[in-house]
Amino acid sequence: MNWQSDLNDIETTFAPTLEQWYTIHKRNLPWRHTTDPYRIWLSEVILQQTRVAQGKPYYERFVDAYPTVAHMAQADERELLRLWQGLGYYSRARNLHQTARFITTHLDKKFPSNYHDLLKMKGIGVYTAAAIASFAFGERVPVVDGNVYRVLARVYGIKEDITTTTAKKTFAALAARLIQSATDPATYNQAIMEFGAIQCTPTGPDCLLCPLQQACVAYLTGSQHRLPVKSKKPSVRQRFFTYLVLRHNGKLALRERTTRDVWQNLYDFYLIEHEFEQPKVLNITDLIQHIPSPDPVYALVQGGDLAASPIEAVQLLSHQRINARFYLIDVPTVDLPPYLTWYNRDEINQLPKPVIVTNYLDTLFG
Repeated sequence: MNWQSDLNDIETTFAPTLEQWYTIHKRNLPWRHTTDPYRIWLSEVILQQTRVAQGKPYYERFVDAYPTVAHMAQADERELLRLWQGLGYYSRARNLHQTARFITTHLDKKFPSNYHDLLKMKGIGVYTAAAIASFAFGERVPVVDGNVYRVLARVYGIKEDITTTTAKKTFAALAARLIQSATDPATYNQAIMEFGAIQCTPTGPDCLLCPLQQACVAYLTGSQHRLPVKSKKPSVRQRFFTYLVLRHNGKLALRERTTRDVWQNLYDFYLIEHEFEQPKVLNITDLIQHIPSPDPVYALVQGGDLAASPIEAVQLLSHQRINARFYLIDVPTVDLPPYLTWYNRDEINQLPKPVIVTNYLDTLFG
């Protein structure tokens, strides 16, 4: 079979076919009922690395709290991070805040209206800029996300590793050609992403009812499960956290994470990090051996009482696995070092926290 001839023929019908498919099969999602660049931007940032079912409630909460870019600019960062809690990649939330402030302060609350100017905004990359430019302003610029890579790799039989610079150029060039035959660039971009999300899925694609079936190289060669080609993910770093949950008269001591590490600007407890997994510590004497003796917490813990056996938890991040143990310790004094602060339950609820800490608190408070 002459693959090249058939692929050349499909270039003019590819976009209209997907647009027609989209009108029938698209999901009813709130960000598809607006051309407001702020809300489109917000939805795209939330949906990066997040499934629609998980991201939709976050989008709705953010729109309720910050209905315009000006409201986002005026947000308290702590509150913004608390709303973001559970999505991970907290730098994205901080970039949202900073970019909203820039647009409000320097651009008179008006989003850049084209792809190239959008790229100048902090935290707006190639994909997000294309999405905003096409969905909000109708610019004929293609989006290329994981769904698009998968659809194009399968239909065109592209075997290049999508993590490489060369492959990115190949897919970008193909996407730029295909969008030229689209009736409406916004509809087409939504269509190809939706097609990858619910029709040409990573596993178990619905090839039987696919409108591109007879032009798809992967289907005709039985290679759907091998495309797209993607190199293996880097190994996951194992980290071992021992949390000392200091309690006095019902209040807990927490601190803000200020270093450039995971969970920056979120709140957790006094932390001891070990290079390797430690055996369980079931008494104060063994526990304080891991605390640097000049540290004021050393004396606090030495005079305290373990309130319960440790609770263990794990949180998986993109390239890290956090293995945590929480030791609840009742201490006899209210005096804390400056990096820790007492908070009651209501105050703790208002703090932005890592999911692993939130889950522990839910267990502690019942």
